[in-house]
Amino acid sequence: MKRSVSAHLQLHLHDHADLIFSIAVADGHATTETFTIESGGVELEAHEIAGRHGTRLHRLTGPPGHMTINYAAEVVGQSEPAAVEELDLIEYRRPSRYCESDTLFSTANSEFAGVHGKELLDAVSSWVGAHLSYVPGASQPTDGAVATMLAREGVCRDYAHLVVALLRALDVPARLASVYAPGLYPMDFHAVAEAYIEGAWQVVDATTLAPRGSLLRIATGQDASETAFLSQHWARVDLLSMNVTAVVDSLPTDDLAQLTQLR
Repeated sequence: MKRSVSAHLQLHLHDHADLIFSIAVADGHATTETFTIESGGVELEAHEIAGRHGTRLHRLTGPPGHMTINYAAEVVGQSEPAAVEELDLIEYRRPSRYCESDTLFSTANSEFAGVHGKELLDAVSSWVGAHLSYVPGASQPTDGAVATMLAREGVCRDYAHLVVALLRALDVPARLASVYAPGLYPMDFHAVAEAYIEGAWQVVDATTLAPRGSLLRIATGQDASETAFLSQHWARVDLLSMNVTAVVDSLPTDDLAQLTQLR
């Protein structure tokens, strides 16, 4: 399998800002890549910070004005699943900023009592997919799983947050992953849930907008607060434009009867 991905961002910084990008393919893949950042005709260099689960962050202090970010990568083959750490199985059962599993405890147990394993993943994914409508721009950046459930609409991160929160309420470790998603339409950064069952982290994508077998991990965390493609501090930063691409040499079919891991 050969996957080619890219991200092109145009920013305007109102003053010097601390910028942290999470757009590079996660560590562990055979990757050929380029990453350039330009401001005022000058190329800037970001330093890389290793995050959890192979997440790679790129950080720099940007000057006021227009900034262009270009990232491109070609990935051949698939990675081996990372080792599962005991701490992850504890941490990813806890409520978090956007996944209020404690608030959704009664809902989860009312809807899915007595369901386990892959049957539970299928049930939660189907329930979220049936209860939400995919509406670009419908949700706010501060909306969590509870707000999404009440609004009954959202985008991929909202679907993933609700899946994660419901699973954690049932004592299933669950987390969020940002990914490049060949086959996704409209094309963008994508977010999916991962749940730990049968000794491995399995992908759960209630949107069913892209085949799980071609997804390419970028970042992994409790929720979107740990997987955002850009974090900024010190000054206002406007996102002027963004273009994401993700293609694969042969788009796989997605057999929903099978468990799938991010590779």
